[in-house]
Amino acid sequence: MVVLRRTATARSLNLDGGMRRFWEFPAKEGAPDEPPVFMVHGFRGDHHGLLRIIEALPTYRVIVPDLPGFGQSESMDKEHDVAAYAEFVQSSIERLALGSETVLVGHSFGSIIAARAAADAPGAFAALVLINPISAPALEGSSRIATRLAELYYRLGAALPEQAGQALLRNRVIVRAMSELMAKTRNRPLRRWIHAQHRAYFSAFASRDVVLQAFTASISGTVRDSASRLHLPVLLIAAEKDDLGTVQTQEDLAALIPDSTLVVLPEVGHLIHYEAPDAAARHISEFVTARTR
Repeated sequence: MVVLRRTATARSLNLDGGMRRFWEFPAKEGAPDEPPVFMVHGFRGDHHGLLRIIEALPTYRVIVPDLPGFGQSESMDKEHDVAAYAEFVQSSIERLALGSETVLVGHSFGSIIAARAAADAPGAFAALVLINPISAPALEGSSRIATRLAELYYRLGAALPEQAGQALLRNRVIVRAMSELMAKTRNRPLRRWIHAQHRAYFSAFASRDVVLQAFTASISGTVRDSASRLHLPVLLIAAEKDDLGTVQTQEDLAALIPDSTLVVLPEVGHLIHYEAPDAAARHISEFVTARTR
């Protein structure tokens, strides 16, 4: 059983015409002065997915939102694409008055968003950390057939009558199948916890249109789209068994970023935030200490 002890202050802000929900985890009392960390979760998730990494960063003040249209944040009145989500990140940093010493962290689809936000706002962040970065187009390589099937699933969910579409998109059997495919750990209690997390939070989206738009954005872009414009220290935390990005494509991505550091975690897949949070947090802390002081 996974036990999470850090507590947060929940905060609601009206940004760009809608209510957005944020959770702020204060640094441990007496901890050294560290830069604030702003985290961006992945597709279909919400802030819960990043809690294990947050738990492993007790000396940092961490702020994590639910992306618009997911979790407890209302949807936007525009397309839920990478550009709109990057603007949300920038607006959040400004509204929360976090400052240019902020470290921006993104996981999976959040890596595309975070990279775009950092590229579009030079000087706004001290460093960028991308966990399970999307390093290659989803419609290329070995995952292209699975991606096409997933695309059909989301399009069908949006096209069916409301009740049938919602039932399809929130179907527990399908959610469990997705979870089984992504989880690589052989630790049975951890696998059960991962499946429970996906069951509890993987269907917290505002509407069928939102989830289709976000999925389309997630398979249409990669971190490579922003790589050459990332003029700040960038840490890539990749996984040896990530079905959405091979070690080779991660190395190719790192080569495109002017100032990058790549670490590859062994025996882990696309769920670093669940399966190897302590290792990820350790690399983040070492990187921030070395590159922002």
